[in-house]
Amino acid sequence: MAKTPDASRRSDRSRRAILDAALALVGEVGYNKLTIEAIAARAGVGKQTIYRWWPSKAAVLLEASLAMAGDAAEEGGWTGFPDTGDLAADLKQVLRATVDEFNDETYEAPARALTAAGATDPELGARFTEQLLEPQLALYEQRLRTAREAGQIAEDTDLRLTVEMLVGPLTYRWLMRTAPLTHAFTDALVDRVLRGVAPR
Repeated sequence: MAKTPDASRRSDRSRRAILDAALALVGEVGYNKLTIEAIAARAGVGKQTIYRWWPSKAAVLLEASLAMAGDAAEEGGWTGFPDTGDLAADLKQVLRATVDEFNDETYEAPARALTAAGATDPELGARFTEQLLEPQLALYEQRLRTAREAGQIAEDTDLRLTVEMLVGPLTYRWLMRTAPLTHAFTDALVDRVLRGVAPR
């Protein structure tokens, strides 16, 4: 007796092929030249299949980036923020990993494309921030909160401001290409920021 094809498995396979195609193509041709037609052709699906699930190429790219972030967390076996008791070491570990990610072409092209698209599309920008950025920033905040409760940083430390002091210069250097992104840069950044919020 012939087995009935598993529609959900086929659907998942098509969805993954579309996301992978979007990530590959944006790296090859850039966001402006990326089209739904090209994604469909690369994924081996009809463009109507893509439009059934996503309203635009930006929406496809956002989901692809979320999937890539999820895959990276699974591969690393790490879904939270390290807490060794040494705040500086934990922050340096995460920021060094961020530098490695920003310097990886697989991540860089879609991240730049989404950042640019989000700057001109307020709705996409809000979804990008809510779904991709905020969960990451919340992990920083939680780690800093634990450090504040342990007396490792000043009681009146503004946690969100401190997070932005850590990731802001890194993101600026990456976006504007003002200088190379290195581990030495992020290590110095952590030391400088923590000096500013040290208990008095």
